[in-house]
Amino acid sequence: MTELAYFTASELAPLIEGKQLSPVELTETVLKRMEMLEPKINAYITPLYELALQQAQSAEKEIMNNFYRGQLHGIPISIKDNFHTRGIRTTVGAKMLCNFFPEINATMIEKLLGVGGVMMGKLNCDAFAIGATNVNPFYGSPRNPWNLEHVTGGSSGGSAAGLAAGLTILATGTDTYGSIRNPASMCGVYGLKPTYGLVGKYGVTPTAWSMDHVGPMARSVPDLALMLNHMAGYDANDPASIKADVPNYLKNLNTSIEGLRIGIPSYFLQGLDPEVEQTIRKATQKLEAMGTKVMEVDIPELDMTTYAGYIIVMGEAASYHRGMLQANPEGFRTDNRIQLEAGTLTTTPQYMESQQIRRTLVKAFKKVFSEVDVLAGPSIPITAPRFETNWVEENLETTKRCMPFTVPANLAAIPSLSVPIGLSSESLPIGMQFMGNHLSEKLLLQVGYAWECTDPLDEKIPVLA
Repeated sequence: MTELAYFTASELAPLIEGKQLSPVELTETVLKRMEMLEPKINAYITPLYELALQQAQSAEKEIMNNFYRGQLHGIPISIKDNFHTRGIRTTVGAKMLCNFFPEINATMIEKLLGVGGVMMGKLNCDAFAIGATNVNPFYGSPRNPWNLEHVTGGSSGGSAAGLAAGLTILATGTDTYGSIRNPASMCGVYGLKPTYGLVGKYGVTPTAWSMDHVGPMARSVPDLALMLNHMAGYDANDPASIKADVPNYLKNLNTSIEGLRIGIPSYFLQGLDPEVEQTIRKATQKLEAMGTKVMEVDIPELDMTTYAGYIIVMGEAASYHRGMLQANPEGFRTDNRIQLEAGTLTTTPQYMESQQIRRTLVKAFKKVFSEVDVLAGPSIPITAPRFETNWVEENLETTKRCMPFTVPANLAAIPSLSVPIGLSSESLPIGMQFMGNHLSEKLLLQVGYAWECTDPLDEKIPVLA
């Protein structure tokens, strides 16, 4: 029953609550698909077949006894492998952590399992969540379900591949300079980088403390909203967590976007691959046909964001990894080592200058959001590249191409939602991101849902023989 694996959580939850669908049946369906396709896709570093079935059985027993925990009860959820899971291997995609078994659960694990989610396994990711392709020489690279000869994007590549291939229903991701939106775009799924601090990061291995975000990934916008309902909220164990009102993100999700002012920064229309540019143009025309007011806007401050983002991310990452980098440099993936060693060469004046650029960018975004409601542009300027033998250069080049499009939202701490907008001539997905002011997730999800209702992929899913 392959079709069941492609149902959304929002479709499955009422069936489970109404006892028309067994959590065990659903989990077994996904597990069987994993057994069949994981050798091709490699979305997981550590699949949890036995544990998932045990959790599904427990969920079924509770539901049959009329103890229903909510819309995630009995739903398969897969976890990026940089989230600590108590007693379960957590490699962060790195060779040197192949035998790391945390003693704690990340806050998000406690939240998602606490409402009855079924953990299917730990998902593949770039080593230490640093990378834009998810080429992983240690645990094998996940393959793009749309074309197995192409990468998934990174660093949450296993999350995106697992969703696109029907190997999970929901997934978690992290995003430091694009690691949710990049693979979501390359694999044709939906991914949300929330406002900085809205979702707690306790128990997630850091990449760069001031830039790291935790967010949901799914095959639909309602599923993102459903996950965010449970993920958002103050985390006392996370120093960066913010105390903010958390609305019901599912409520009024189908609100009309007619009359909405959407700004397209001219910065995001530069350096695009031809098919990405063409598809973005068509998407903006479709947004206008939906009744929105689309206008081009100029944000000159964006020109410095790649420099600032790189200095901050690599400087903070090098600081975190400094001891391991000195003690065991060969334990790092080659491109990671290059980037981290470059991070050790950054200076305090460069770091402070980058933080000043960041503050300037925040002011610039605040100004533009007084003129428009939402910003839009390509998630990344390319489609998924092919696997290359010179994978180190490929990852560095892909990072260089994509970072200018994704890092601005991280620097400014604003939410950004990646949605699929079409397929290239090679049937590779193309993505667009909607960005909003701080804590505007509800509005972004409404815009994203209105877009999803246009059926941007024409109901196509990857063909996996």
